[in-house]
Amino acid sequence: MDLNHHSEDSGKISRREAVRRGLYGAGGMLMANGLPSGPLTRAAESGQAKPAAKPAAKAKSVIQIFLWGGMSHNDTWDPKPDSGSEYLGEFTEVIPTNVDGIRLGGLFPQLAKQADKYSLIRSMTHGNNGHETAAYLMQTGHLPGGRLAYPSVGAVFSLFKRDEYKGLIPPYVVLTQAQGRFSEEGFLGPGFKPFATGGNPNATRFEVEGVVAPGITDDRQQARRELLGKMNTMGNVMAACPELTWAEEARTAAYELILGAGKEVFELEREKPELRDRYGRHTFGQECIVARRLVEAGVPYIVINYPGGWDTHSNHFATMRRQCPQLDQGLAALLADLHDRGLLDSTLVWCTGEFGRGPKVDWQPPWNGGRNHYGAVFSVLVAGGGFQGGRVVGASCEKGEKVAERPVYPVDLLGSIYQLAGIDFTASLPHPEGLEAYVLPEPSDRVKSGGLLTEIM
Repeated sequence: MDLNHHSEDSGKISRREAVRRGLYGAGGMLMANGLPSGPLTRAAESGQAKPAAKPAAKAKSVIQIFLWGGMSHNDTWDPKPDSGSEYLGEFTEVIPTNVDGIRLGGLFPQLAKQADKYSLIRSMTHGNNGHETAAYLMQTGHLPGGRLAYPSVGAVFSLFKRDEYKGLIPPYVVLTQAQGRFSEEGFLGPGFKPFATGGNPNATRFEVEGVVAPGITDDRQQARRELLGKMNTMGNVMAACPELTWAEEARTAAYELILGAGKEVFELEREKPELRDRYGRHTFGQECIVARRLVEAGVPYIVINYPGGWDTHSNHFATMRRQCPQLDQGLAALLADLHDRGLLDSTLVWCTGEFGRGPKVDWQPPWNGGRNHYGAVFSVLVAGGGFQGGRVVGASCEKGEKVAERPVYPVDLLGSIYQLAGIDFTASLPHPEGLEAYVLPEPSDRVKSGGLLTEIM
Protein backbone atom coordinates (compact mmCIF):
# COMPACT_ATOMS: atom_id res chain seq x y z
CA MET A 1 0.00 0.00 0.00
CA ASP A 2 1.29 3.44 -0.91
CA LEU A 3 1.54 5.27 2.39
CA ASN A 4 1.80 8.76 0.86
CA HIS A 5 3.04 10.34 4.10
CA HIS A 6 2.82 14.12 4.28
CA SER A 7 3.56 14.67 7.96
CA GLU A 8 5.19 17.77 9.41
CA ASP A 9 8.53 15.96 9.42
CA SER A 10 8.46 15.46 5.66
CA GLY A 11 8.17 19.15 4.76
CA LYS A 12 5.50 21.80 4.45
CA ILE A 13 2.35 21.21 2.47
CA SER A 14 1.81 23.26 -0.66
CA ARG A 15 -0.27 26.41 -0.61
CA ARG A 16 -2.83 24.80 -2.92
CA GLU A 17 -3.17 21.87 -0.54
CA ALA A 18 -3.58 24.19 2.45
CA VAL A 19 -6.32 26.11 0.64
CA ARG A 20 -8.07 22.91 -0.39
CA ARG A 21 -8.06 21.48 3.11
CA GLY A 22 -9.24 24.75 4.58
CA LEU A 23 -12.27 24.78 2.28
CA TYR A 24 -13.36 21.36 3.53
CA GLY A 25 -14.37 22.68 6.93
CA ALA A 26 -13.50 24.96 9.79
CA GLY A 27 -11.34 22.31 11.36
CA GLY A 28 -9.64 21.20 8.15
CA MET A 29 -6.34 23.01 8.70
CA LEU A 30 -6.06 21.99 12.34
CA MET A 31 -6.81 18.40 11.42
CA ALA A 32 -4.25 18.40 8.64
CA ASN A 33 -1.47 19.44 11.02
CA GLY A 34 -2.60 17.33 13.97
CA LEU A 35 -3.29 13.88 12.52
CA PRO A 36 -1.09 11.43 10.64
CA SER A 37 -2.11 11.44 6.99
CA GLY A 38 -0.84 8.04 5.90
CA PRO A 39 -2.99 5.08 6.97
CA LEU A 40 -1.03 1.92 7.80
CA THR A 41 -1.94 -1.70 7.51
CA ARG A 42 -2.14 -3.58 10.81
CA ALA A 43 0.89 -5.71 10.04
CA ALA A 44 2.98 -2.75 8.95
CA GLU A 45 2.03 -0.74 12.03
CA SER A 46 3.17 -3.50 14.34
CA GLY A 47 6.46 -3.81 12.45
CA GLN A 48 5.81 -7.44 11.57
CA ALA A 49 5.59 -7.04 7.81
CA LYS A 50 5.91 -4.62 4.94
CA PRO A 51 2.85 -2.52 4.04
CA ALA A 52 0.27 -4.45 2.04
CA ALA A 53 -0.12 -3.63 -1.63
CA LYS A 54 -2.78 -1.04 -2.29
CA PRO A 55 -5.76 -2.72 -4.04
CA ALA A 56 -6.32 -1.67 -7.63
CA ALA A 57 -9.15 0.85 -7.91
CA LYS A 58 -11.94 0.05 -10.34
CA ALA A 59 -14.39 2.57 -8.86
CA LYS A 60 -13.34 6.21 -9.20
CA SER A 61 -16.57 7.49 -7.63
CA VAL A 62 -19.30 6.00 -5.44
CA ILE A 63 -22.96 6.97 -5.30
CA GLN A 64 -24.76 5.74 -2.21
CA ILE A 65 -28.56 5.95 -2.22
CA PHE A 66 -29.61 5.65 1.39
CA LEU A 67 -33.25 4.62 1.90
CA TRP A 68 -33.32 5.81 5.50
CA GLY A 69 -36.04 4.27 7.57
CA GLY A 70 -35.69 0.91 5.81
CA MET A 71 -37.47 -0.22 2.64
CA SER A 72 -39.49 -3.43 2.59
CA HIS A 73 -37.57 -6.15 0.76
CA ASN A 74 -40.43 -8.49 -0.10
CA ASP A 75 -42.52 -5.68 -1.58
CA THR A 76 -39.66 -4.60 -3.84
CA TRP A 77 -36.50 -6.53 -4.76
CA ASP A 78 -37.18 -9.91 -3.10
CA PRO A 79 -40.85 -10.64 -3.82
CA LYS A 80 -42.55 -13.69 -2.28
CA PRO A 81 -45.71 -14.23 -4.35
CA ASP A 82 -46.60 -17.53 -2.63
CA SER A 83 -46.20 -16.30 0.95
CA GLY A 84 -49.92 -15.64 1.55
CA SER A 85 -52.02 -12.56 2.28
CA GLU A 86 -50.57 -12.04 5.78
CA TYR A 87 -47.22 -11.35 4.13
CA LEU A 88 -48.21 -9.90 0.77
CA GLY A 89 -50.75 -7.38 1.97
CA GLU A 90 -51.90 -5.25 -0.95
CA PHE A 91 -48.97 -6.05 -3.27
CA THR A 92 -49.32 -9.27 -5.22
CA GLU A 93 -47.83 -8.40 -8.61
CA VAL A 94 -44.40 -9.76 -9.53
CA ILE A 95 -42.75 -8.82 -12.83
CA PRO A 96 -39.91 -10.36 -14.86
CA THR A 97 -36.75 -8.45 -15.69
CA ASN A 98 -34.48 -8.44 -18.73
CA VAL A 99 -32.40 -11.12 -16.98
CA ASP A 100 -33.90 -14.61 -16.92
CA GLY A 101 -34.78 -15.79 -13.43
CA ILE A 102 -34.70 -12.38 -11.72
CA ARG A 103 -38.09 -10.94 -10.75
CA LEU A 104 -39.05 -7.75 -8.94
CA GLY A 105 -42.10 -6.37 -7.23
CA GLY A 106 -44.62 -4.81 -9.60
CA LEU A 107 -43.75 -1.22 -8.64
CA PHE A 108 -40.36 -1.37 -10.42
CA PRO A 109 -40.99 -1.68 -14.18
CA GLN A 110 -38.10 0.62 -15.17
CA LEU A 111 -35.51 -1.17 -13.02
CA ALA A 112 -36.82 -4.43 -14.47
CA LYS A 113 -35.51 -3.23 -17.85
CA GLN A 114 -32.04 -2.52 -16.38
CA ALA A 115 -31.41 -5.74 -14.39
CA ASP A 116 -28.39 -6.57 -16.52
CA LYS A 117 -26.67 -3.48 -15.06
CA TYR A 118 -27.02 -4.31 -11.34
CA SER A 119 -26.92 -7.19 -8.92
CA LEU A 120 -29.17 -7.83 -5.94
CA ILE A 121 -28.02 -9.00 -2.53
CA ARG A 122 -31.03 -10.75 -1.04
CA SER A 123 -29.34 -12.03 2.10
CA MET A 124 -28.09 -8.87 3.78
CA THR A 125 -28.29 -9.26 7.55
CA HIS A 126 -27.15 -7.83 10.87
CA GLY A 127 -30.10 -8.44 13.21
CA ASN A 128 -30.22 -4.86 14.52
CA ASN A 129 -33.67 -3.25 14.59
CA GLY A 130 -32.80 0.25 15.84
CA HIS A 131 -32.63 3.12 13.36
CA GLU A 132 -29.51 4.83 14.73
CA THR A 133 -27.62 1.66 15.62
CA ALA A 134 -28.45 -0.12 12.37
CA ALA A 135 -27.53 2.98 10.33
CA TYR A 136 -24.20 3.14 12.18
CA LEU A 137 -23.58 -0.53 11.36
CA MET A 138 -24.42 -0.12 7.68
CA GLN A 139 -22.38 3.06 7.19
CA THR A 140 -19.30 2.26 9.27
CA GLY A 141 -19.17 -1.55 9.49
CA HIS A 142 -18.49 -1.27 13.23
CA LEU A 143 -20.70 -2.45 16.07
CA PRO A 144 -22.53 0.37 17.85
CA GLY A 145 -21.97 1.13 21.50
CA GLY A 146 -18.18 0.94 21.52
CA ARG A 147 -15.70 3.43 22.89
CA LEU A 148 -14.96 5.03 19.52
CA ALA A 149 -17.33 6.81 17.13
CA TYR A 150 -16.12 5.57 13.75
CA PRO A 151 -16.36 7.60 10.53
CA SER A 152 -18.84 6.73 7.80
CA VAL A 153 -17.80 5.32 4.44
CA GLY A 154 -17.86 8.80 2.91
CA ALA A 155 -15.53 10.21 5.56
CA VAL A 156 -13.14 7.30 5.04
CA PHE A 157 -13.15 8.06 1.32
CA SER A 158 -12.33 11.70 2.13
CA LEU A 159 -9.30 10.53 4.12
CA PHE A 160 -7.94 8.02 1.63
CA LYS A 161 -8.69 10.00 -1.53
CA ARG A 162 -7.51 13.42 -0.39
CA ASP A 163 -4.07 13.14 -2.02
CA GLU A 164 -5.45 12.22 -5.43
CA TYR A 165 -8.63 14.32 -5.52
CA LYS A 166 -7.91 18.01 -6.15
CA GLY A 167 -11.37 19.35 -7.00
CA LEU A 168 -12.92 22.44 -5.45
CA ILE A 169 -16.11 20.60 -4.49
CA PRO A 170 -15.54 18.69 -1.24
CA PRO A 171 -14.84 14.96 -1.69
CA TYR A 172 -17.87 13.83 0.34
CA VAL A 173 -21.18 15.36 -0.76
CA VAL A 174 -24.67 14.66 0.62
CA LEU A 175 -27.84 15.44 -1.32
CA THR A 176 -29.51 17.25 0.21
CA GLN A 177 -29.62 16.85 4.00
CA ALA A 178 -27.32 14.87 6.30
CA GLN A 179 -29.37 12.44 8.36
CA GLY A 180 -27.83 13.16 11.73
CA ARG A 181 -28.46 9.57 12.83
CA PHE A 182 -24.85 9.56 13.95
CA SER A 183 -21.75 11.71 13.46
CA GLU A 184 -20.75 10.98 9.88
CA GLU A 185 -17.15 12.14 10.38
CA GLY A 186 -16.69 10.29 13.69
CA PHE A 187 -13.37 10.77 15.44
CA LEU A 188 -11.76 12.08 12.21
CA GLY A 189 -13.20 15.46 13.11
CA PRO A 190 -14.98 18.34 11.32
CA GLY A 191 -12.55 18.42 8.40
CA PHE A 192 -14.20 15.21 7.18
CA LYS A 193 -17.84 16.21 7.59
CA PRO A 194 -19.94 15.80 4.46
CA PHE A 195 -20.86 18.83 2.43
CA ALA A 196 -24.68 18.80 2.64
CA THR A 197 -26.06 20.82 -0.26
CA GLY A 198 -29.45 21.70 1.19
CA GLY A 199 -31.87 23.17 -1.31
CA ASN A 200 -34.06 21.31 -3.76
CA PRO A 201 -32.69 20.34 -7.20
CA ASN A 202 -36.26 20.10 -8.48
CA ALA A 203 -36.85 23.78 -7.75
CA THR A 204 -36.50 26.45 -10.43
CA ARG A 205 -33.05 27.25 -9.00
CA PHE A 206 -31.06 24.72 -7.01
CA GLU A 207 -29.96 26.87 -4.07
CA VAL A 208 -26.92 24.99 -2.80
CA GLU A 209 -26.01 26.14 0.70
CA GLY A 210 -22.82 28.18 0.71
CA VAL A 211 -22.68 28.23 -3.10
CA VAL A 212 -25.96 29.71 -4.34
CA ALA A 213 -27.30 32.43 -2.03
CA PRO A 214 -31.11 32.80 -2.04
CA GLY A 215 -32.23 36.02 -3.65
CA ILE A 216 -28.77 37.05 -4.85
CA THR A 217 -27.91 36.95 -8.54
CA ASP A 218 -24.52 35.98 -9.93
CA ASP A 219 -24.01 39.56 -11.09
CA ARG A 220 -24.54 40.83 -7.56
CA GLN A 221 -22.13 38.21 -6.20
CA GLN A 222 -19.53 39.36 -8.74
CA ALA A 223 -20.07 43.00 -7.78
CA ARG A 224 -19.56 42.11 -4.12
CA ARG A 225 -16.31 40.38 -4.99
CA GLU A 226 -15.04 43.40 -6.90
CA LEU A 227 -16.00 45.75 -4.06
CA LEU A 228 -14.23 43.54 -1.53
CA GLY A 229 -11.11 43.60 -3.70
CA LYS A 230 -11.12 47.41 -3.79
CA MET A 231 -11.53 47.60 0.00
CA ASN A 232 -8.72 45.12 0.69
CA THR A 233 -6.14 47.82 1.42
CA MET A 234 -4.19 45.68 3.90
CA GLY A 235 -3.80 42.92 1.36
CA ASN A 236 -2.57 45.38 -1.24
CA VAL A 237 -0.03 47.00 1.10
CA MET A 238 1.23 43.73 2.60
CA ALA A 239 1.15 41.66 -0.58
CA ALA A 240 4.32 39.80 0.38
CA CYS A 241 2.89 38.52 3.69
CA PRO A 242 2.50 34.71 3.36
CA GLU A 243 -0.57 34.58 5.63
CA LEU A 244 -2.41 37.21 3.59
CA THR A 245 -1.36 35.50 0.37
CA TRP A 246 -2.84 32.24 1.60
CA ALA A 247 -6.03 34.02 2.64
CA GLU A 248 -6.35 35.56 -0.82
CA GLU A 249 -5.84 32.17 -2.48
CA ALA A 250 -8.55 30.69 -0.24
CA ARG A 251 -10.88 33.55 -1.17
CA THR A 252 -10.15 33.05 -4.86
CA ALA A 253 -10.87 29.33 -4.58
CA ALA A 254 -14.10 30.02 -2.69
CA TYR A 255 -15.30 32.39 -5.42
CA GLU A 256 -14.41 29.78 -8.04
CA LEU A 257 -16.79 27.46 -6.21
CA ILE A 258 -19.47 30.15 -5.95
CA LEU A 259 -19.14 31.76 -9.39
CA GLY A 260 -16.99 29.42 -11.47
CA ALA A 261 -16.64 25.77 -12.45
CA GLY A 262 -17.68 24.49 -9.02
CA LYS A 263 -21.07 26.16 -9.19
CA GLU A 264 -21.70 24.92 -12.73
CA VAL A 265 -21.93 21.33 -11.48
CA PHE A 266 -25.16 22.21 -9.67
CA GLU A 267 -26.76 24.09 -12.58
CA LEU A 268 -29.29 21.56 -13.82
CA GLU A 269 -30.58 24.00 -16.44
CA ARG A 270 -27.51 22.93 -18.43
CA GLU A 271 -29.14 19.50 -18.89
CA LYS A 272 -31.53 18.74 -21.73
CA PRO A 273 -35.17 18.99 -20.56
CA GLU A 274 -36.01 15.58 -22.00
CA LEU A 275 -33.22 13.97 -19.95
CA ARG A 276 -34.48 15.65 -16.80
CA ASP A 277 -37.94 14.32 -17.64
CA ARG A 278 -36.49 10.82 -17.99
CA TYR A 279 -35.03 11.01 -14.48
CA GLY A 280 -38.33 12.34 -13.15
CA ARG A 281 -39.40 15.85 -12.25
CA HIS A 282 -39.33 15.11 -8.55
CA THR A 283 -36.68 15.74 -5.92
CA PHE A 284 -35.16 12.26 -6.00
CA GLY A 285 -34.96 12.12 -9.79
CA GLN A 286 -33.19 15.47 -9.98
CA GLU A 287 -30.86 14.46 -7.12
CA CYS A 288 -29.80 11.54 -9.30
CA ILE A 289 -28.84 13.93 -12.12
CA VAL A 290 -26.80 16.03 -9.67
CA ALA A 291 -25.07 12.84 -8.49
CA ARG A 292 -24.12 12.00 -12.08
CA ARG A 293 -22.76 15.53 -12.61
CA LEU A 294 -20.71 15.21 -9.40
CA VAL A 295 -19.27 11.95 -10.74
CA GLU A 296 -18.28 13.78 -13.92
CA ALA A 297 -16.57 16.38 -11.72
CA GLY A 298 -14.54 13.60 -10.10
CA VAL A 299 -16.10 13.76 -6.62
CA PRO A 300 -15.16 10.49 -4.85
CA TYR A 301 -18.23 9.92 -2.64
CA ILE A 302 -21.81 11.10 -3.12
CA VAL A 303 -24.79 10.24 -0.91
CA ILE A 304 -28.44 10.70 -1.81
CA ASN A 305 -30.49 10.59 1.38
CA TYR A 306 -33.88 9.68 -0.02
CA PRO A 307 -36.31 12.56 0.56
CA GLY A 308 -39.25 11.41 2.65
CA GLY A 309 -37.88 8.23 4.20
CA TRP A 310 -39.17 4.65 4.37
CA ASP A 311 -40.17 4.25 8.03
CA THR A 312 -43.55 2.77 7.14
CA HIS A 313 -44.99 1.46 10.41
CA SER A 314 -48.28 2.89 9.23
CA ASN A 315 -49.57 3.99 5.83
CA HIS A 316 -47.11 1.50 4.42
CA PHE A 317 -48.85 0.59 1.20
CA ALA A 318 -49.86 4.18 0.37
CA THR A 319 -46.28 5.37 0.96
CA MET A 320 -44.85 2.58 -1.17
CA ARG A 321 -47.25 3.39 -4.02
CA ARG A 322 -46.01 6.98 -3.96
CA GLN A 323 -42.28 6.48 -3.42
CA CYS A 324 -41.40 3.26 -5.23
CA PRO A 325 -42.26 4.62 -8.71
CA GLN A 326 -40.00 7.63 -8.04
CA LEU A 327 -37.17 5.42 -6.80
CA ASP A 328 -37.70 3.15 -9.80
CA GLN A 329 -37.63 6.01 -12.30
CA GLY A 330 -34.67 7.92 -10.87
CA LEU A 331 -32.42 4.93 -10.17
CA ALA A 332 -33.13 3.23 -13.51
CA ALA A 333 -32.40 6.48 -15.38
CA LEU A 334 -29.18 6.98 -13.41
CA LEU A 335 -27.88 3.50 -14.24
CA ALA A 336 -28.81 3.86 -17.92
CA ASP A 337 -27.29 7.35 -18.16
CA LEU A 338 -24.04 6.32 -16.47
CA HIS A 339 -23.85 3.33 -18.83
CA ASP A 340 -24.55 5.40 -21.95
CA ARG A 341 -21.82 7.89 -20.97
CA GLY A 342 -19.26 5.17 -20.33
CA LEU A 343 -19.18 5.96 -16.61
CA LEU A 344 -20.82 2.91 -15.03
CA ASP A 345 -17.68 0.77 -15.07
CA SER A 346 -15.89 3.40 -12.96
CA THR A 347 -18.86 4.46 -10.82
CA LEU A 348 -20.07 2.20 -8.03
CA VAL A 349 -23.74 2.60 -7.06
CA TRP A 350 -25.24 1.00 -3.98
CA CYS A 351 -28.76 1.38 -2.65
CA THR A 352 -30.18 0.20 0.68
CA GLY A 353 -31.67 1.31 3.96
CA GLU A 354 -30.33 0.57 7.43
CA PHE A 355 -32.53 -2.55 7.48
CA GLY A 356 -35.69 -3.92 5.84
CA ARG A 357 -39.29 -4.06 7.00
CA GLY A 358 -41.11 -6.94 8.64
CA PRO A 359 -42.19 -9.60 6.12
CA LYS A 360 -45.46 -10.11 7.97
CA VAL A 361 -47.88 -7.20 7.78
CA ASP A 362 -48.82 -5.76 11.18
CA TRP A 363 -52.58 -5.26 11.09
CA GLN A 364 -52.87 -4.42 14.81
CA PRO A 365 -53.61 -0.88 16.01
CA PRO A 366 -52.03 1.64 15.78
CA TRP A 367 -50.20 0.33 12.69
CA ASN A 368 -53.24 -0.97 10.79
CA GLY A 369 -51.34 -2.51 7.94
CA GLY A 370 -47.76 -1.43 8.42
CA ARG A 371 -44.39 -3.14 8.43
CA ASN A 372 -41.96 -2.84 11.34
CA HIS A 373 -38.15 -2.62 11.60
CA TYR A 374 -36.41 -5.76 10.39
CA GLY A 375 -32.67 -6.39 10.42
CA ALA A 376 -32.72 -10.18 10.12
CA VAL A 377 -32.70 -10.12 6.32
CA PHE A 378 -33.11 -7.42 3.67
CA SER A 379 -31.98 -6.50 0.15
CA VAL A 380 -29.25 -4.30 -1.33
CA LEU A 381 -28.78 -3.22 -4.95
CA VAL A 382 -25.21 -2.79 -6.20
CA ALA A 383 -24.01 -1.75 -9.66
CA GLY A 384 -20.93 -0.63 -11.55
CA GLY A 385 -17.47 0.16 -10.29
CA GLY A 386 -16.37 -3.46 -10.60
CA PHE A 387 -19.63 -5.12 -9.55
CA GLN A 388 -21.11 -7.38 -12.20
CA GLY A 389 -24.70 -6.96 -13.32
CA GLY A 390 -27.52 -9.44 -13.78
CA ARG A 391 -26.74 -11.51 -10.71
CA VAL A 392 -28.35 -12.37 -7.37
CA VAL A 393 -26.30 -13.01 -4.23
CA GLY A 394 -27.82 -15.11 -1.48
CA ALA A 395 -31.46 -15.82 -0.75
CA SER A 396 -34.03 -15.38 1.95
CA CYS A 397 -36.46 -18.09 3.00
CA GLU A 398 -39.83 -18.65 1.33
CA LYS A 399 -41.49 -15.87 3.36
CA GLY A 400 -38.53 -13.50 3.54
CA GLU A 401 -38.10 -13.91 7.29
CA LYS A 402 -34.51 -15.15 7.50
CA VAL A 403 -31.42 -15.83 5.43
CA ALA A 404 -31.67 -19.12 3.56
CA GLU A 405 -28.23 -19.06 1.92
CA ARG A 406 -25.04 -16.99 1.75
CA PRO A 407 -25.45 -14.41 4.54
CA VAL A 408 -23.89 -11.02 3.76
CA TYR A 409 -22.90 -8.81 6.70
CA PRO A 410 -22.00 -5.11 6.81
CA VAL A 411 -18.23 -5.78 6.83
CA ASP A 412 -18.66 -7.93 3.70
CA LEU A 413 -20.53 -5.25 1.77
CA LEU A 414 -18.38 -2.32 2.88
CA GLY A 415 -15.17 -4.32 2.51
CA SER A 416 -16.12 -5.09 -1.08
CA ILE A 417 -16.86 -1.41 -1.78
CA TYR A 418 -13.52 -0.35 -0.28
CA GLN A 419 -11.69 -3.04 -2.24
CA LEU A 420 -13.20 -1.92 -5.54
CA ALA A 421 -12.35 1.70 -4.73
CA GLY A 422 -8.70 0.88 -4.04
CA ILE A 423 -8.94 1.40 -0.27
CA ASP A 424 -7.25 -1.06 2.08
CA PHE A 425 -10.01 -1.94 4.53
CA THR A 426 -7.47 -3.41 6.97
CA ALA A 427 -5.67 -0.05 7.24
CA SER A 428 -5.51 1.89 10.48
CA LEU A 429 -7.30 5.20 10.95
CA PRO A 430 -5.66 8.25 12.55
CA HIS A 431 -7.24 8.81 15.96
CA PRO A 432 -6.53 12.23 17.58
CA GLU A 433 -5.59 10.55 20.86
CA GLY A 434 -3.53 7.83 19.25
CA LEU A 435 -6.04 5.05 19.96
CA GLU A 436 -5.98 1.93 17.81
CA ALA A 437 -8.64 2.07 15.11
CA TYR A 438 -9.10 0.45 11.71
CA VAL A 439 -11.25 1.03 8.64
CA LEU A 440 -13.18 -2.18 9.31
CA PRO A 441 -13.11 -4.53 12.28
CA GLU A 442 -11.69 -8.00 11.92
CA PRO A 443 -14.25 -10.83 11.92
CA SER A 444 -14.77 -12.30 15.37
CA ASP A 445 -17.42 -13.91 17.54
CA ARG A 446 -19.17 -10.53 17.65
CA VAL A 447 -18.34 -9.27 14.15
CA LYS A 448 -19.80 -11.76 11.71
CA SER A 449 -18.59 -12.13 8.13
CA GLY A 450 -19.53 -14.25 5.17
CA GLY A 451 -16.65 -12.96 3.05
CA LEU A 452 -16.25 -10.37 0.32
CA LEU A 453 -18.72 -10.39 -2.57
CA THR A 454 -16.23 -12.13 -4.84
CA GLU A 455 -19.03 -13.84 -6.78
CA ILE A 456 -19.96 -10.51 -8.35
CA MET A 457 -16.57 -8.70 -8.26
